[in-house]
Amino acid sequence: MSNYERDRGLFLSLAGALVCFGIVMVYSASITSWPTEFEQIYLSRHLVRLAIGVSLAYVCYLIPPRIWYQLAPAIFVFTLLLLAMVLAPGLGKTVNGAQRWLQLGPLRFQPSDLAKIALPLLMARMLCRRRDRLNHWIRGTVPLMLPPLLLVPLVVVEPDLGTSLFLLLGCAILLFAGGWPLKYFIVSGSLVVPAVGYLFILKPYQLQRITGFVESWNNFEAAPYQLKQSLISLGSGGTWGTGLGKGWQKLSFLPEANTDFVFAVIGEELGLMGTLTVVALWLGLFFVGVKLVRHLETRSFEQIVALTFLCQLVMQAIINMAVVTSLVPPKGIPLPLLSYGGTNLIVSLMTLGLIVNLARPEHKSISLADTESTDKKSSKPVAVSKPERGAA
Repeated sequence: MSNYERDRGLFLSLAGALVCFGIVMVYSASITSWPTEFEQIYLSRHLVRLAIGVSLAYVCYLIPPRIWYQLAPAIFVFTLLLLAMVLAPGLGKTVNGAQRWLQLGPLRFQPSDLAKIALPLLMARMLCRRRDRLNHWIRGTVPLMLPPLLLVPLVVVEPDLGTSLFLLLGCAILLFAGGWPLKYFIVSGSLVVPAVGYLFILKPYQLQRITGFVESWNNFEAAPYQLKQSLISLGSGGTWGTGLGKGWQKLSFLPEANTDFVFAVIGEELGLMGTLTVVALWLGLFFVGVKLVRHLETRSFEQIVALTFLCQLVMQAIINMAVVTSLVPPKGIPLPLLSYGGTNLIVSLMTLGLIVNLARPEHKSISLADTESTDKKSSKPVAVSKPERGAA
């Protein structure tokens, strides 16, 4: 058995453990004060979406990296169209004042989750084509800023500032992995930070979330309701928890118990040991994932995309657990692979399939070389990382 096969098996085993953990907790967190078929409906829907996600993940695993490289612009444009459709009357679905979902007949999904795949794919492709021009501000860096400048504002106006910031952070991770000059990080940060602050000023309820979060550290009674109930859930679980299915906070006390705050239900019913188990699984997934892709050519298309997807997935889990434990201001971000299924579950599973696919050693790496002129002449795979190719 090769190192890749061993690491892949361990990586998929850890992901499978998280998925199975999620199935159990979705069922438990959906139980009401008068148990009926209600929680079974949630479980059945979760399993259906899980099956869809696993099927799409397998498809993502089968498609060679060179195809993803070539299709990146089309996937990005398709995602832009979906985000624009969200804002169209009659197509976009508004929930709690936010128009983030696209309603097509019985199908409802959140296109901003698809952007977590589309944006890194396109930006990694652009890095491959402009590697030798990254130090040139106009020819190298400005074009790399166009994809997020086109996509992120569509997410902001939904409004969904949290996902917008998450997408920008994913872009920063990708650019760092691709060798973007440090001086440009400083310049871009000086522009982005004031813009984010301006958005907070425009949305008073977002600013109130932050001020309420800060006040909660001095006065627990001043904490936002969700955070108070989340901390009560975690505290009442103790070391070993109240027992699976025996938690009380999910019975209409803890909002979004089976989605954004499922980690709090884990803390109440399985205690500190349960939450530490989840943290250990995520840490294991991250380190095994890094080991899985470390053999790839440095700063190749495959390595950049795989590392970005891995960091995005783990980063979302960290943010969710930080919100639940009141370490960061509250934001509606589900816990990947564990929260009640939806677009996020499907996209998370697709991301796992892409990571394993991009790490396959039999693929020829798409190196960070200027392939613009070659791409125009041929639709065949370009920029293959062979020494003689580079010399040509």
